[in-house]
Amino acid sequence: MSTALDLLVPAIIAGVSCYGMAKKVDVYDALLQGAAKGLEILWRILPALVTLLTVVAMLRASGALEVAAKALSPVLGLLGIPPETMGLMLVRPISGSAALGVGSELITTYGPDSTIGRTAAVMLGSTETTFYTIAVYFGAAGIKKTRYAVPAALCADLAGFFFAALTVGLLLG
Repeated sequence: MSTALDLLVPAIIAGVSCYGMAKKVDVYDALLQGAAKGLEILWRILPALVTLLTVVAMLRASGALEVAAKALSPVLGLLGIPPETMGLMLVRPISGSAALGVGSELITTYGPDSTIGRTAAVMLGSTETTFYTIAVYFGAAGIKKTRYAVPAALCADLAGFFFAALTVGLLLG
């Protein structure tokens, strides 16, 4: 089974290349054009990504995340969400790497089999880096006004956080 999984990606690449050649497509030229387009998109979205990562680092270093967690802990407790996961909930919509760092810290501190560790893991898997995703995809498409996308995505994140805690509480708590 492990060997089959190791060969899966090369097989997909070979299959796509063979399909392109069968359709008389210059596969190498298409690859180069795609890479060039990807670099153009990266160049357009790089300032937004650097800004997001800088803001996340500043929030963590300033202690603002810990203050927010303490202030909101009564509400979180009523919803069944461990207050210790507040930092993860604030960072996850902004930065996936920062969220992984916070999640790793929670799991290291409380243990992977604790309610907090399990809730953090499910939260990481059931929510999205909303602002990063919107910056990448809307920037790539040239969309300047997000309209209802950001509020809708943040509502989905809140639902993901709540149901992650609820699921862990019901199934593993």
